[in-house]
Amino acid sequence: LSSGFSDTFNIDTKRPKIIAGSKEAYFGYTVQQHDIGGKKWLVVGAPYETNGQQKTGDVYKCPVTSDTHSNCTKLNLGRVTLSNVSERKDNMRLGLSLATNPKDNSFLACSPLWSHECGSSYYTTGMCSRVNSNFRFSKTVAPALQRCQTYMDIIIVLDGSNSIYPWVEVQHFLINILKKFYIGPGQIQVGVVQYGEDVVHEFHLNDYRSVKDVVAAASHIEQRGGTETRTAYGIEFARSEAFQKGGRKGAKRVMIVITDGESHDSPDLEKVIEDSEKDNVTRYAVAVLGYYNRRGINPEAFLNEIKFIASDPDDKHFFNVTDEAALKDIVDALGERIFSLEGTNKNEISFGLEMSQTGFSSHVVEDGILLGAVGAYDWNGAVLKETSSGKVIPLRESYLQEFPEELKNHGAYLGYTVSSVISTKHERIYVAGAPRFNHTGKVIIFSMHNNRNLTIHQALKGEQIGSYYGSEINSLDVNGDGVTDVLLVGAPMYFSEGRERGKVYVYTLRENGFVSSGALIDLQSYQNSRFGSCIAAVPDLNQDSYNDLVVGAPLEDEHQGAIYIFLGFEETVLKKYKQRIAAADLTPGLMYFGCSIHGQLDLNEDGLVDLAVGSLGNAVLLWSRSVVQINASIRFEPSKINIFTKDCKRNGKDATCMSAFVCFTAVFLSAHFQTASVALRYNATIDERRYTPRAHLDESGERHTQKELMLLAGQEHCDRLQFHVLDTADYVKPVTFSIDYELEHPENGPMLDDGWPTSLKVSVPFWNGCNEDEHCVPDLVLDARSDVPTAMEYCRRSLRRGPPDCSAFTLSFDTSIFIIESSRRRVAVEATLENRGENAYSTVLNISFSRNLQFASLIPKDDTDINIDCMTEDKHPNKKVCNVSYPFFRAKAKVAFRLDFEFSKSIFLQSMEIYLMASSDSEEKETTKEDNVAHLNFHLKYEADLLFTR
Repeated sequence: LSSGFSDTFNIDTKRPKIIAGSKEAYFGYTVQQHDIGGKKWLVVGAPYETNGQQKTGDVYKCPVTSDTHSNCTKLNLGRVTLSNVSERKDNMRLGLSLATNPKDNSFLACSPLWSHECGSSYYTTGMCSRVNSNFRFSKTVAPALQRCQTYMDIIIVLDGSNSIYPWVEVQHFLINILKKFYIGPGQIQVGVVQYGEDVVHEFHLNDYRSVKDVVAAASHIEQRGGTETRTAYGIEFARSEAFQKGGRKGAKRVMIVITDGESHDSPDLEKVIEDSEKDNVTRYAVAVLGYYNRRGINPEAFLNEIKFIASDPDDKHFFNVTDEAALKDIVDALGERIFSLEGTNKNEISFGLEMSQTGFSSHVVEDGILLGAVGAYDWNGAVLKETSSGKVIPLRESYLQEFPEELKNHGAYLGYTVSSVISTKHERIYVAGAPRFNHTGKVIIFSMHNNRNLTIHQALKGEQIGSYYGSEINSLDVNGDGVTDVLLVGAPMYFSEGRERGKVYVYTLRENGFVSSGALIDLQSYQNSRFGSCIAAVPDLNQDSYNDLVVGAPLEDEHQGAIYIFLGFEETVLKKYKQRIAAADLTPGLMYFGCSIHGQLDLNEDGLVDLAVGSLGNAVLLWSRSVVQINASIRFEPSKINIFTKDCKRNGKDATCMSAFVCFTAVFLSAHFQTASVALRYNATIDERRYTPRAHLDESGERHTQKELMLLAGQEHCDRLQFHVLDTADYVKPVTFSIDYELEHPENGPMLDDGWPTSLKVSVPFWNGCNEDEHCVPDLVLDARSDVPTAMEYCRRSLRRGPPDCSAFTLSFDTSIFIIESSRRRVAVEATLENRGENAYSTVLNISFSRNLQFASLIPKDDTDINIDCMTEDKHPNKKVCNVSYPFFRAKAKVAFRLDFEFSKSIFLQSMEIYLMASSDSEEKETTKEDNVAHLNFHLKYEADLLFTR
């Protein structure tokens, strides 16, 4: 069998779905899974996408189908226009950040470089578009957008009476001053009224929305004439009517009065000016002295009246010119004074959010949306919040605790990424990264209040300059109890081993905050990988009930990219990755794979969470595979091998036959697969580690067989494998029965849990023939005697043959002396070994003898079937070790045998010794061990034997 999936995981790398887009548009920079009424989609950001002539960026919706190719549709969010703003959408990077709201299946697509025109400046405040579950734009989210200081409604009140001459000079002045105005949505609106005896609207405030159109309209204004100059009437008309027709709430009201003589309704001026003051109308008054100078009239009364009309102070709001032609000389000065009103806004966050780039990061919470604003407050950054009841913009001072004033010019980029955690008190707390803080990076954990203040609970600091610590953050509730277990902080530019490898720090939540728990391990040590560029918390991928983590390394393998899957366990994340998926293993041509990752939905209706991974010009869908655990068992019938009973014949020989029942149960970890099935292949082997097996399978006649079967989820399937035990010398050690198994089609369908056993070894013991406690207690009895005669026996035999020479000795009365006759060349020992108890396993007879003897033979007697096999140890020539009836000496068995020794022809000793001892591996009682030994010790006398030859 193959080695299985021990080095892989259950994310399928053989059948990825590649959704192709434009590399130039950076299609795939962000990805989000989306669900509309059960239909699955992939939302893909393309921040460099073009709309018309502008590179606005955009978002695509891609249906998740079984088709090889997906036809993605551009949502054209780049065409969305924010009303009442002079916007600039080119290069606004729409789709740079995406955030989904699972509650209503809406999502947010942000354009952090969206800018709008305010006077002569462009403010990059950023903007986001909320898209509903049907992919329709529903709302613009732009909490950093502020009203321009050029948000003005200007009414020009022209004196068109007969005394104004030449009119063309007035017209030139009007056109020139209009060209100075920043006319457009969210900025200046201009209306013109002309008066003499009567007052008329030349055009209203909202008639024209560009300088070009207003100038064109002004160029067609003709002098209406009149014999009277009713200035009070003209001002009142402008105040009460002109500002109402197209006027905007909150816009600063400015009135420019141009006249060449004293009014005929001067008594009404006081009331008119008083009403204008009440309406906060700022008035600029221009006195044209041409009529007075041409006639030599003293203009003092006229000038006093014009000064009365102008707002205080006069030096800022009053102008006079010598004649109509001189009007051109005050155009610049009048424009500058009007636009000096821009600096009068006392809002304390003014000039703090103009370049905020809101939406650089985004994160959905229960009551709204968190938005990172990296450019706020001189690029120190900020986190803003948009809620249904309004926006929350923390004060600059709220951050001083962790971002001191002396570092304000360092550009910390707070808000580069935003996230949140759930504390042990089940409170939602926000997290934001500032990767450039003090060059090493910082992460703050904080609460945000509606009074625009922050409470910073904890700050985590990076350790290496330039590592971009805090550029990526995510949190994970590993065990699903509703409380965050770990916080992950990426430092993708962390430098080690001579490479920009990247690093992901792990922090564990405790009662008093987060504590460091080391870092995730990327074993691809010697690559510029930027490991940690993207960190995605995902639901349980391997179906072990713990939520998991996916980390992107988009620069690995020469910028092809890779992702790493880390498993959650209990309340932490295992530091060593479980699976590495390289772009090169999926399809050729992928680049920067892993720059974005999202996995929250089952996209192919199999009950498992799937992964979406972004790369340059492509979005990749990776399918999860179901995980199955195979529970195996083996039982035997009978439960032991009874070698005493040969109950069958195999190959013409008596044998002991057995049955092994090999059983399997498939347990699918996902509830979705409780009615599924899986094909299994297994090998069964007997005595796999022995050169010669002690049993064979009946079916194959060998030790090995392979079988295939189909398992239904939760149902046990058993195969009966019949085998027979052969005659063997080893009946002591059990026979092993091993199985190892794998899926028949490992490339498709479910996969084996690689943490679960895929093999099983069970031993079936031999029945030892003893009592039910299977504890054999033998009782060995050894008896031995020699045929060497004692001196007494020798003298008696000699007496029968003739008169012996025993008179000089006391031999005839000494039983401890043995006589070796001259004709004797051998010594015989008659012995018996009996087992009066239970079976004795591995019974051994140890024989040792003196140097004047040589072992000749051991011969069993009485035609016994008990074998006694003896061996000589090379280092001990005077010792023999004999196995008796191996492997066991049966209960009540008895064997008689004869030992023969030859006398040495070179060694003569005064004694002869033979020592016999019987033992076994079974535990014999100490009280019966005395008779396990036979010790023959002889004091010798040799009979002389003389031979004379001639």
